[in-house]
Amino acid sequence: MRFRGNKPFASAVGLVLGLLCAVEAAKVNKHKPWIETTYHGIVTENDDKVLLDPPLIALDKDAPLRYAESFEVTLTEEGEICGFRIHGQNVPFEAVVLDKSTGEGVMRAKEKLDCELQKEHTFTIQAYDCGEGPDGANMKKSHKATVHIQVNDINEYSPVFKEKSYKATIIEGKKYDSILKVEAVDADCSFQFSQICNYEIITPDVPFTIDKDGFIKNTEKLSYGKEHMYKLTVTAYDCGKNRASEDVLVKISVKPTCKPSWQGFNKRIEYEPGTGSLALFPSMHLETCDEPITSIRAIIELETNHIGKGCDRDTYSEKSLHKLCGASSGTVELLPAPSSSTNWTVGLPTDNGHDSDQVFEFNGTQAIKVPDGRVSTSLKEPFTISVWMRHGPGVHQKESILCNSDKTEMNRHHYSLYVHNCRLILLLRQDPSEAENYKPAEFHWKLDQVCDKEWHHYVLNVEFPTVSLFVDGAAFEPFLVTEDYPLHASKIETQLTIGACWQGGSGRMAQFFRGNLAGLMIRPGKLENKKVIDCLYTCKEGLDVQLPEEVASAVKVEFNPNQSSLTVEGDDVDAFDKVMQHISYLNSRQFPTPGIRHLRISTTVKCFNEESCVTVPDAEGYVMVLQPEEPKISLSGIDHFARSATEFESQEGVTLFPELRIVSTITREVEADTESEAAEGADDDPTVQETVVSEEIMHNLDTCEVTVMGDELDGEHESLEVDMSQLQQRGLEMSSSNLGLVITGVNNMANYEQVLHLIRYKNWHTEALFDRKFKLVCSELNGRYISNDFKVEVNVIHTSNPVEHANNAMVQPNFINPVHHASVDLSGHNLVNAHQASVVPSAATIVIVVCVSFLVFMIILGVFRIRAAHQRTMRDQENGKENEMDWDDSALTITVNPMETYEDQHSSEEEEEEEEESEDGEEEDDITSAESESSEDEEVGEPEDQQGASRQQQLEWDDSTLTY
Repeated sequence: MRFRGNKPFASAVGLVLGLLCAVEAAKVNKHKPWIETTYHGIVTENDDKVLLDPPLIALDKDAPLRYAESFEVTLTEEGEICGFRIHGQNVPFEAVVLDKSTGEGVMRAKEKLDCELQKEHTFTIQAYDCGEGPDGANMKKSHKATVHIQVNDINEYSPVFKEKSYKATIIEGKKYDSILKVEAVDADCSFQFSQICNYEIITPDVPFTIDKDGFIKNTEKLSYGKEHMYKLTVTAYDCGKNRASEDVLVKISVKPTCKPSWQGFNKRIEYEPGTGSLALFPSMHLETCDEPITSIRAIIELETNHIGKGCDRDTYSEKSLHKLCGASSGTVELLPAPSSSTNWTVGLPTDNGHDSDQVFEFNGTQAIKVPDGRVSTSLKEPFTISVWMRHGPGVHQKESILCNSDKTEMNRHHYSLYVHNCRLILLLRQDPSEAENYKPAEFHWKLDQVCDKEWHHYVLNVEFPTVSLFVDGAAFEPFLVTEDYPLHASKIETQLTIGACWQGGSGRMAQFFRGNLAGLMIRPGKLENKKVIDCLYTCKEGLDVQLPEEVASAVKVEFNPNQSSLTVEGDDVDAFDKVMQHISYLNSRQFPTPGIRHLRISTTVKCFNEESCVTVPDAEGYVMVLQPEEPKISLSGIDHFARSATEFESQEGVTLFPELRIVSTITREVEADTESEAAEGADDDPTVQETVVSEEIMHNLDTCEVTVMGDELDGEHESLEVDMSQLQQRGLEMSSSNLGLVITGVNNMANYEQVLHLIRYKNWHTEALFDRKFKLVCSELNGRYISNDFKVEVNVIHTSNPVEHANNAMVQPNFINPVHHASVDLSGHNLVNAHQASVVPSAATIVIVVCVSFLVFMIILGVFRIRAAHQRTMRDQENGKENEMDWDDSALTITVNPMETYEDQHSSEEEEEEEEESEDGEEEDDITSAESESSEDEEVGEPEDQQGASRQQQLEWDDSTLTY
């Protein structure tokens, strides 16, 4: 300690003595440390840090004071906190002093804590100071404070089920509030993590549910016939979202009970096309559980609304169907399948396939114009309009199906068929007449069928002033008929449109139709009879039943018109079962539309005691119509031939398909007779599939189209013709254009083949014609099955008047074929009956002459070389023979084989001298028969004969039209 200042010495001494006394007094440990009386702490298991409230701090009044400014004091340990002491048995905590001077401490766990073993710990704690002096004498302790520490849980355990598996049995046809309970536990100590908050059934698509308490119940009435036992996988989750370590298996058995129902039938019934009728329920019977039955009524329904236009029908063109149903000629088809002659429907979207009918879609923005002249402008005479239509609830505007209106200047509607607010309306305005009186103009029918989004067949027989409507074969009378004045006289032409109305005044379409249309027809001059209408609507598939004689009187059976539904009524269960077992499905089409037809059996049972009468649930199944074997239609025949120009110009013309053959085959899979045979076949040819065979079948065709390839037909000097009487005899029709001709009508392949043999091509101006190419395509079922493209090339042989020459060897041929072919296949040509040649343009005549002259020169050179090889004494004799030969070539025409070119001959001559000599001998043989007997020809006779035989095998010419 130091002293500072200028005061008197006595005062300084007194101050020093006072300080010394104070220091001595401070070294005495008079007070105990002080801590709180109670502490609460939290610690997380698997952690050592304890959070105390309040914090652990010990205070001691013996702590020395620091005097500032005048003195510097060195502190001693009296008043410092040296530690904390914990009292209790096996306490897993310790307290550590962090700062002795402030008394701040911390508590921590000495070892790993486990909440599951002990959730709380309680013990006491004391603080003690450092005592007096260096040896810590006279150490003071605080009072004991109580410490409560709670161990917080972590979600370390997953739920565990009490049982390894669970089982239960229930009775079919009953819904339970609770079937059984599954229970899982969790080993965590806290309420949050030890509680099971949720159970879940892992197995998908089962008719069961489980609640948060583990109770399982069924969501629907179960059937023993559907499933005998259900196996469910169940898991559990604690409130910390931990999933069970192992899921548990729950088995629920369904116990059968006697329940009235139809039993013993397959829900899936496969129908193979072409097999006739198929029994639907051959082993089915009605289980009544011994209830006293007095009557049974069952309705069997076959749902076919999704097939075609309501069911499976022939998909021929509507015009062909009318003819097949017996309608007289004169029917005009307004929505035909697109083709070269009927192309106004090309832009309309269709059903994107030919399995069903040709259906056209109108989306409210599309319409088509029917070409002028297709239908007569006036419909005064009786007429019929028929159409297939599918239409849903539409807008509150007129939607025109068919409309005939002014083409220009005005917007008058002469006649139209349209839909408005689920009403079908026919507008028919009369033409000007002498009497300007009101006449019926609009006929209204309010029909549910118009807006039910289903296909329906509409036929309107118009015989002014009455109109009869048939919808699906049933007659309907108009509920409203409005009158109007006839139209004023006008010379304005009309425009017939489909899907909208043409507004001639504004030059645009209006009243667009939204829906589907098919088979729109107008038949001017005649009304459709009921028999034809029923035929057009009749389905080619439906239900059928052959009643056994022993039960015919006990059971009553009734069909609906299209045989898609039948009703069976009776009072004897056994007889009823026999009738049901004889119900069958029949599809009379050769190529039916594949797909599912749903079946439903609705049953009503009456008993003696009406209160306890049984209820029979509906039975459902379906008929699966399998995909038919698709026929492959093949066209074959002569595809390349030549004819003289005079034949093209003759009255008969040239037959295009003289040897055409139409064959249709299907590929069918069959089982091999024995495995050994299949193995032997596999050894012979590994690519052969023993189970696949090809069979030739017969069926109808409905269209054959001949198309000109290249330039269109010029009607002034060429045409395609066919004997119309032969067409009419076979019930076929023909339409032609500058693109070709189309033969339509449903008939067998043999008749089509005969008619196609009659098609002839004529040309009255063949000077500039060298070849013409045509393509033939045939189809069945409105384009569902299409043949190959059979292409025919016809060449024109041009001949000129012969010219006399002094030397016969220098005669130039009238026709040479210079066209080169890299590869020529003669297997498909009948060259005996056909003149196969190509025509050389007149501009190449000079080149041909030069080539032929060179060829003759080579022939003469070869002859000279042969003669040089013989004795010189024979030269004069040979020259004499050559001079003696004098040919009359006034009518000689030399035609060179078009399949052999000069280049081939020239190259072969230069390769071997012997071949040159052989060719020389052959040419001389062609020119004169005298030289063929000479000795020179005898030397080269053998190669000449071989080469001549080879050429004869390669090509034989029909020289019936050539003049020598």
